[in-house]
Amino acid sequence: MQRSIGLLGLTFVAISGILGSGWLFAPLLAAQAAGPSALLAWLIGGVAMLLLAATFAEISAILPVPGGIGRVPHFSHGSVVSMAMGWTAWVGYNTAATIEVEAVLRYSASNAPWLYAPGGQLTPAGLGVACVLLMVFTVLNAFGVKFFARINTALTWIKIIVPSLLAAVVIASAFRLENFSSYGGFAPEGLKGILSAISSGGVIFALLGFRHVIEMAGEARNPKVNVPLALVLSLVICLFILGALQIAFLGALSGKDLENGWHALHFSGELGPMAALATAVGALWIVSLLDTSARISSFASGLVSVGSNARLGLAMAQNGLFPKFMEQLSRRGVPLFALLVNFLVSAIFFFLLPFKEVIALNTSSIVLSFVVGPIAVLAFRRLLPDTPRAFQLPAAPFTGCLAFIVASLIIYWSGWDTLSHLGICLAIGFVLLLVRNSQGGFDSLDWREASWLAPYLAGIMLLSYLGSFGNGANVIPLGPDMLAIALLAAVVYVFAIRLSLDKTKFKRYLAEEFLDEIEEYDVPEDAPAEKPDFRF
Repeated sequence: MQRSIGLLGLTFVAISGILGSGWLFAPLLAAQAAGPSALLAWLIGGVAMLLLAATFAEISAILPVPGGIGRVPHFSHGSVVSMAMGWTAWVGYNTAATIEVEAVLRYSASNAPWLYAPGGQLTPAGLGVACVLLMVFTVLNAFGVKFFARINTALTWIKIIVPSLLAAVVIASAFRLENFSSYGGFAPEGLKGILSAISSGGVIFALLGFRHVIEMAGEARNPKVNVPLALVLSLVICLFILGALQIAFLGALSGKDLENGWHALHFSGELGPMAALATAVGALWIVSLLDTSARISSFASGLVSVGSNARLGLAMAQNGLFPKFMEQLSRRGVPLFALLVNFLVSAIFFFLLPFKEVIALNTSSIVLSFVVGPIAVLAFRRLLPDTPRAFQLPAAPFTGCLAFIVASLIIYWSGWDTLSHLGICLAIGFVLLLVRNSQGGFDSLDWREASWLAPYLAGIMLLSYLGSFGNGANVIPLGPDMLAIALLAAVVYVFAIRLSLDKTKFKRYLAEEFLDEIEEYDVPEDAPAEKPDFRF
């Protein structure tokens, strides 16, 4: 592998992931769920993602390994936790590639109507084009991380400029302040609407794009500094852009748009609500920019998703869940076999699930994989107490607990329908774990360190079934249900910290990682084995 991505390239990897297809539709989805209080949804979602990003900023700076989401838990809680977290992230990342490919096709449907059948499903020809486009992402990533970073940086400049320009034009052309207080008030759906907007209104779906920095940390220059900076910079920049788009959308709506209430908002057209508003205010010139930018945004996000997921596939092979051949690197330092396997899995999603279910599965599975971050921070404080840290999570025990609770709430807010699909994915991953280790012996797996997972997952599934989000049974009302989730998360958080690896296992796993990186990064074999952070 090559450590060739600088701060700008790394930041733009995350920005490209955040400003994907979601920014064209998230303002509408959030407004339908929460009305003007969608602004609070972006604020709460942004703080939540900054909390999670801050935990990984400290971790990735001291352990910048490829496929960090799947690999980092291996050093804090062992094999079973790393396999569970990596598996859910891998499923989510593969759905992300599928989502972005279909977004490109949907934005092109007006010029190629043969892509879709009357019911909105891809035609056989459309499925073929989708697979070809997915292969294009795979091939571009196969040319190496430096080539990938250059393409992505060029495309991301467009993704920053166009939505910023759109927000400015719409606000300057037509802005109705009364929209924020009329038509049901500022929060027509109350607290539940705000929370639903966070989980299912596109807020978390968009902001989770910062994860790509963590997956690419193993190929970053000066990761101790660049990884934390890239995480924070990308989220702050994108929050400003997305917040401006949401304000522009809310303020530009007419009375006719809102005559049936916020929940009934609807816009036709391939480019969705933002293009419709730009047309309504007479900014036809920017609509033509949106036509091109929509495809570029989705294309760049798909490119990033495929690249970061290849690193996660490599990490899962190192963890022992995936076959060893997925660890092999090409002459350009790219996990080529992982790229190819991921291509096949992402293509299968086009045939396996309806598009709406693919989207629903994406957010909950990726957020679940992030819950290990707040726990791992404190585990590494004990296991690597003397390792220099360019960034330290302030008030780590409290901040980490808060981040763990927030992540658990986001998972819960996604609703029972989504969590039931996630449960099926986890069951498949557990069966795969048992099959992969049937010959190696179950005693070799770190079951004790993973014992917090069972009550945590079972508790969230049960509360989701009894709750009111996503067709739950509505047995537990709003308020007490979130208090129950917070208490469950707080107890599990303390329990999980106590179950982190002992120093003997940790040193053994770190030594194995050291040997892997000698091969991956072409480090001299006489490098001091007792210094696991030899890269710095």
